[in-house]
Amino acid sequence: MAASSEPAAGEDESDISTLIARLTAEVDQIACEKARSIQQITNQMKMLALNALIESSRAGVLGAGFGVVAQEVRSVGQKVETISRELETQLTKRTANLMQSIAEMTERSRGERMVDLALNAIELIDRNLYERTCDVRWWATDSAVVDCAADPSAANVSYVAERLAVILRAYTVYLDLWLCDLEGKVLASARSDRYGVKGANVSQTRWFQDALKLRSGDDYVADDVERQPLLGDAPIATYCASVREGGHANGKPLGVLAIHFDWETQARAIVQGVRVDDDKARVLLVDSRFRVIASSDGQGLLTERMPLTVKGSTSGVYKDRSGPQVAFHLTPGYETYKGLGWFGVIVR
Repeated sequence: MAASSEPAAGEDESDISTLIARLTAEVDQIACEKARSIQQITNQMKMLALNALIESSRAGVLGAGFGVVAQEVRSVGQKVETISRELETQLTKRTANLMQSIAEMTERSRGERMVDLALNAIELIDRNLYERTCDVRWWATDSAVVDCAADPSAANVSYVAERLAVILRAYTVYLDLWLCDLEGKVLASARSDRYGVKGANVSQTRWFQDALKLRSGDDYVADDVERQPLLGDAPIATYCASVREGGHANGKPLGVLAIHFDWETQARAIVQGVRVDDDKARVLLVDSRFRVIASSDGQGLLTERMPLTVKGSTSGVYKDRSGPQVAFHLTPGYETYKGLGWFGVIVR
């Protein structure tokens, strides 16, 4: 019996490629079944013709005319069988080609969708991190921060610690905020009750050394995700701005404000929020060295390297040698935040 052409229960008919593929498979099945039915009928015709020939032979001269008819019936049956087999072969070949084309189209469409989702993931984090660069440049001009950097007296240090704590309570995406002098000494922090960082020297860190090179208060430092021992070895993304005399962009440098973004919590929320129609797919963020810096399954943070094959492209999709389909998109940046060469990646 031919398969029903009615939509299967729960099937999403908006997925045109799936619908066409199903209907094509049904046409192929029907064509094969009908061709076989024709072959069965022609076999019966040939059998009847053979029996008729045998009987006409027995009848001798009287059965000669009937024998001619039986021979013609047999010939017609053979022709019909040939046509039936050719029809089955041609239909099967064409429907197979059509189904292959549909499968390729579906795979291509799915790949494009995955690239879009990879872009969505990296764009979400870019916009988030752009706000962090705005935060640090703004807070570096706070009068308490500027006054303490200019004169780190006990009173100024105490007051700026209070101010930083107030900011931190309002901005829960940060683990801590540090004010450092130009020698790398941490003068004050927002969470002095939790992290004993006051007095620590961070002059050897990359983000501090880069902050000393900033040309104005309008510039900033955005560092790659790293674990910070002074913050319980938590993975953080650090953003810095130079504190300048009078809070002016071109004032004399007085110190460095460093804000530490609570990376793991915030980034995980972003990658888990990307809607992929496959529960087993992984949504990842990887840095310029292809380290996994965020994953929807919570695995591999700063320990796994994604062997991404980009071949100089900013985006693309390919089949990994181990089987999964991999889509990627390079950070496009957002506003004044140019990004750090990170990629959004979908693996399914």
